[in-house]
Amino acid sequence: MTAPGRAGRAGEGDLSHLIQELSMSLSVWLITIGAVLVLLVLDFLITRKPHEVSLREALGWSAFYLALPLAFGVWIWASQGQQRGVEYYTGYLVEKSLSVDNLFVFIILLSSFAVPTAQRQRVLLIGVAGALIMRGAFIAIGAELIASVSWAFLLFGGVLLVTAVKVLRDARSGHHGVDVDDLRSVRLVRKLLPGASVTTVVVAAILGTDLVFAIDSVPAVYGITGDPYLVFATNAFALLGLRALYFVLEGALAKLVHLGFGLAAILGFIGVKLVLHWAHGVWPGVPTVPTLASLAVILGILATVTVTSLVASSRAERMPTAETGDLERV
Repeated sequence: MTAPGRAGRAGEGDLSHLIQELSMSLSVWLITIGAVLVLLVLDFLITRKPHEVSLREALGWSAFYLALPLAFGVWIWASQGQQRGVEYYTGYLVEKSLSVDNLFVFIILLSSFAVPTAQRQRVLLIGVAGALIMRGAFIAIGAELIASVSWAFLLFGGVLLVTAVKVLRDARSGHHGVDVDDLRSVRLVRKLLPGASVTTVVVAAILGTDLVFAIDSVPAVYGITGDPYLVFATNAFALLGLRALYFVLEGALAKLVHLGFGLAAILGFIGVKLVLHWAHGVWPGVPTVPTLASLAVILGILATVTVTSLVASSRAERMPTAETGDLERV
């Protein structure tokens, strides 16, 4: 039997340990949010003078925003273990894949409104800042749902499955389903501010699409990890690199003709994974999908659609040449 004094000292020790853990967790959150804000401010300072972004500049910043999350993942792996490291890298891969789909929509919006090339990175950056705020809110809501609602994973899984069907439908039709005149954000700004500048309307449209993408992307990462901190980190790193990635992929995105099919498959896969996770909590015999297996599946899907897209684009480029040659011979 434990003496009262020892029990008291043990209880005090447990409480002290808990307070220390909470303090460390809060510190990590504050440091991470502070670092994200510093990077965002740095981007705003860099883009304060409008200019056309060269491919060299875009590649340099893209490399930086790729190296940064990869190095962060090394720290996660080393300090918190392999499982958390795999969860982080898998979540980041999912977010980066979905952010490429965002770029398709951004290209359509910026081209439809004829935004000058020199102004585009500032417009994109405002959109990124707004997206970070919205993602933060959705991550907090998602964490609260997971903690308090037993069927939250079923809800998230259903959202992703519905989204997967929509993305697949858009991919089969050959477009992303964006008509700028039909966007609610655009109609609202034009109604409230009839004389609004093109930049204001475009920013509103980008923020509106960011809101839609947040509804999909946050549940997708919660399908990989239940840790709100990792969900925030993966979202933040994926979004911060969008400005530079836009100018790198602006011309190349047209060649990724099968990307929509790949994203539909990824969203569908994670949706099923979330439903299985919920079902496992109700019926323990239901299998779940390990994070490492998820990483392998997602990498396999992305590799497959990239290869098939490049092959299809190459064939499409050769076809007119071949037809012209046949006509000349006739």
